[in-house]
Amino acid sequence: MGRVRAYIGLGANLGDASATLAAGVRALAVLPEVRMRGVSRLYATRPVGLADQPEFRNAVVALDVPAGPDPATGALALLVALKGLERAFGRQDRGRWGPRELDLDLLVFGRARLAIDRPPEGQSLDQGRAPRLLVVPHRDAQERLFVLAPLSDLAPGLVPPGWGETVASARRRREAIEGPMAVRPIIHWTGEDWAAFLP
Repeated sequence: MGRVRAYIGLGANLGDASATLAAGVRALAVLPEVRMRGVSRLYATRPVGLADQPEFRNAVVALDVPAGPDPATGALALLVALKGLERAFGRQDRGRWGPRELDLDLLVFGRARLAIDRPPEGQSLDQGRAPRLLVVPHRDAQERLFVLAPLSDLAPGLVPPGWGETVASARRRREAIEGPMAVRPIIHWTGEDWAAFLP
């Protein structure tokens, strides 16, 4: 069975969010048949959709994952693993765009363009408020600076299927709208944990 490059967005804003995301990165790295290929810097980001909540921490990881017999099967298997990790980290249903213990989003799955029903174990915990379809590339990623900034750390020249622009150009476009302080890189990944930037 072949492999594809997948990009996963991570976010959290409850408790020690940086420590949670570090643990999330390590958990992703040891998923069966998964190879970690890169970890972005960790970003402090303004909340989107619901402003009255703590600032988020966001990152993106690149994984080589089993392709599955077809893209839909491979993507759904990865989605189910992501949702299982969210539950293992204590994710609660607090409403769409609300505070999160850990949020894991499948952003890109190789060159696949998908819109498929999620199985029950792949459903979001935000019941009744989240899309029932898994859409890949992620339906909102192109307009979310908190996704584009860390994704551009790993794949600035990537043109996800259907975008018509690189990740780097999408980031510049959104920065012009939201301002450069909407996302701020704060620490980088050492291979095991986050480490603060040197002055």
